[in-house]
Amino acid sequence: MEPRFNLFDSPTAAKFSKRFANASQVLENSSLPKNLAELVMLRASQINGCGFCVDMHTKEATAAGETAVRLHLVATWRESTVFTEAERAALALTEEGTRLADANHGVSDDTWAQVRKHYDDDQIGALVCVVAMINAATRMNVIVRNPGGSYEPGTFAAAD
Repeated sequence: MEPRFNLFDSPTAAKFSKRFANASQVLENSSLPKNLAELVMLRASQINGCGFCVDMHTKEATAAGETAVRLHLVATWRESTVFTEAERAALALTEEGTRLADANHGVSDDTWAQVRKHYDDDQIGALVCVVAMINAATRMNVIVRNPGGSYEPGTFAAAD
């Protein structure tokens, strides 16, 4: 599969991407654990069918110390025993925040209560922003058909 378009060839998209990366760096430096952020981004990427993002976040999660078993099971986290209650709350928020058009309630009160139970305000703010950012990133990559498979961990961190 070949990409349709290189966003970095567009002056406007390249400027946007640089600012997008800067905003992502704020989240990288938040109190939200890196491995949790990677699991969240992986799950949203799976839902949105973004091969580039699944590739990236699987590799970044591995580099952050995530295990192969947990990475293989993130798509079926509800039927798996390897995720904590707190991680389950974050993954539920991710799914509901990603599938907004699939339900008329957006994020349920029950999911929100579970998130409030396990995370402080700064972590919740970061979690909401991570879900929003990865959904924007997956949409850009799916639209231009960026394929997965060639991502090298640390690529975007090195670009700073």
